[in-house]
Amino acid sequence: MTDSQIPAAVTGYLERHQVGALRVVPLTGDASDRRYYRILPRDGESFVLAVHATPFDYATLPFVNTAALFAEMPVPVPHVLGHAADLGVLALSDLGDVTLQAHLGAGPPAEHNALYREAVSFIEIFQRRGRELTSPKYGPYAIAFDVEKLSWEMDFFIKHFLEAYRGAVFPPATREALRAELGKIVAELAAEPRVLCHRDYHSRNLMVRNNKLHIIDFQDARMGPDTYDLVSLLRDSYVDMPERTLEELIAYFLALGGRAGDRAAFRRRFDLMALQRNLKALGTFGYQTTARQNTVYIQYIPRTLRYARENLLKYDRFARLRDILEPHVEELR
Repeated sequence: MTDSQIPAAVTGYLERHQVGALRVVPLTGDASDRRYYRILPRDGESFVLAVHATPFDYATLPFVNTAALFAEMPVPVPHVLGHAADLGVLALSDLGDVTLQAHLGAGPPAEHNALYREAVSFIEIFQRRGRELTSPKYGPYAIAFDVEKLSWEMDFFIKHFLEAYRGAVFPPATREALRAELGKIVAELAAEPRVLCHRDYHSRNLMVRNNKLHIIDFQDARMGPDTYDLVSLLRDSYVDMPERTLEELIAYFLALGGRAGDRAAFRRRFDLMALQRNLKALGTFGYQTTARQNTVYIQYIPRTLRYARENLLKYDRFARLRDILEPHVEELR
């Protein structure tokens, strides 16, 4: 990356903190408006700069607040090394380039299994230690997957996947019927007891370093159903998960929490959460494709639709929802 290509915010941070950089390497970002750059200094270890679109207040930045909460549990998260809040820059420890998603294409199956069990064990820690550490000083305890949030996500699916991406046109009565069916899912999920959730816990937000996992992208952590993070991990739009492996990991999660006898009821709640989560993901993929002209997520739509179809067909309660969706999404037939 040439000097002229380095963003002013990055240059400003390096000058302010007197860092002599040998190289500045842009990293692949996520679906947000943040940009990431690896800094290779002349002296010392590499680190990463997360560049936000606008300045922020460091004291109230959700990432920093949640990092402190997760570090207290503890679970492995990047260290905050510094900041230039007025430039919108946060400096973080460098966890490398290998996500769990990338590792699955290279490492042996035994390593995959161990890493997934480690990932599941972190969810148990979120929930158990999250209860013990409850405090108003941590932002995630003040927000939740309530009716308003979950309903917004389902409307996002309708607008950005069905209407914008697939070109669906719903007569008013059909649109209301669709929202009513999705509303039943929302109401049930919002009524469940809430635990601390990472909020986006999947294979692209878990970094593999020295054969151990580290957790990133947790700034949207909030309270929600105990199935939420497990669904994000095991019904991940970016990874194929065989049913046998899925069942084994659900059983492992329940055993960690001393709930082995809860398996059948938990699986029904898991599948309900999975359907909502997968539909929300389709909304995100539609939005990225149509509103932001970012086509990279199109490749993940077929797998996500397959997961949604499995649950729509598995439970009779979703027959009406499936009837409404099928004319516009042939993959659900």
